[in-house]
Amino acid sequence: MTLEEKQREFNVAMQLYTTRTGYKLFGSFISVANVFLQAWLLWRVLPISVGILGQVIAITAAWLIADFVNGLVHLYMDNNDRYDSFYGPLVANFHLHHKTPRYQPKNLALVYFVESGSKVWLVPCLFCLALAAEFGAVSPLLLHILVYAGILSSLAEVSHYLCHTSMSPIALRLGNLGILLSKKRHAVHHMQDNMSYAFLNGLTDPLINLIAARSSRGYKQNTDLHYAMYCTEAESR
Repeated sequence: MTLEEKQREFNVAMQLYTTRTGYKLFGSFISVANVFLQAWLLWRVLPISVGILGQVIAITAAWLIADFVNGLVHLYMDNNDRYDSFYGPLVANFHLHHKTPRYQPKNLALVYFVESGSKVWLVPCLFCLALAAEFGAVSPLLLHILVYAGILSSLAEVSHYLCHTSMSPIALRLGNLGILLSKKRHAVHHMQDNMSYAFLNGLTDPLINLIAARSSRGYKQNTDLHYAMYCTEAESR
């Protein structure tokens, strides 16, 4: 398929996304489902003691797992060009984060909720984990790790938001410490190609970069070109 045909597909997909309320309602449903399941799982897991050392292990492991898994999803989505599929409008809208990387200023709690709506894959993961927790099919330590990883998957969106919009000394410090995503580390993703997909803290980027090099053509000369003929609502004013 030619570039022009892909650009037309992209524009059609975005037309569907902006004119059919079902896509945005679906995003709101995903946000509610993710946040509800995260809250329920946290309420379920907190009374289960794993000790101080267990908590340290769980939080550390969850931070790395969430960074890695969300980075892999980012890698997949950045290179997805199935605009003609039933989920194509969601894919097309996702690609606009490269076109307009700066977020509108929002309350962090709102960022957490709204951006959780892009994590369709997280809902079945949390639901299966909730079933496993209810039937005691997961060890206490593993349950803590997975619940924390699920919550940190949404926190990764807040980390990404802060990286793009905030000059807060606290956010900058947390980024420099590798707890959240640093501006310097994430800038590589936008300046270079097929690099630095992780966006909770970016510590797993070296591994993801190896996977990307073997599995992806990169986005700058592919999907980033597909929105070249598309004007956002702000640009058309």
